[in-house]
Amino acid sequence: MNAAQQPLGRLMIRDARLAFPALFQPRTVNGEGKPRYSATLLLDANDPQIAAIRKTITHVAKEKWKDKAGAILTGLEKVGKVALHDGDEKAQYDGFFGTMFVAASAQETAAPTVVDANRAPLSERSGKPYAGCYVNASVEFWAQDNAYGKRINATLRGIQFARDGDTFGAGSRAAAADEFDEIEVAVDDFA
Repeated sequence: MNAAQQPLGRLMIRDARLAFPALFQPRTVNGEGKPRYSATLLLDANDPQIAAIRKTITHVAKEKWKDKAGAILTGLEKVGKVALHDGDEKAQYDGFFGTMFVAASAQETAAPTVVDANRAPLSERSGKPYAGCYVNASVEFWAQDNAYGKRINATLRGIQFARDGDTFGAGSRAAAADEFDEIEVAVDDFA
């Protein structure tokens, strides 16, 4: 699909570091609200993709709020109601300092596509993607203006595992087979 055919607000974010993934089972945040699929996508604060994300957010806001878009967007950014955030505000979490991040989610009834580098489907059992790895993510920014207020949200459409990274948090991934030495078994051992 070329850029002219791309739906309003849709973007592919490439080589982002994945944090707080809920890709296979929808979860609530602190036990509140409806369960949702979600991912936090971290990019270096100087990544050129940040400009494209901001441009897309501005375009979505202008489409929704017309001439009032600039003022509304400024107000929403001040109170953290835009899907793009400054990682330094969450510096207590691994990997957030010096980044910008997109918080994206999908409704419980709309599971995101999750694939490997070769586009083969992944399952939770595969162990990928995991918090700390690098992913490509298809997201769609949209303007909310309803009884719950105004915001700019990002819908998580899909995640592609791109490459390994250091695992975030206290947990660790299972050992890879190539971490072990091969052990030769002598024929005498079976006698």
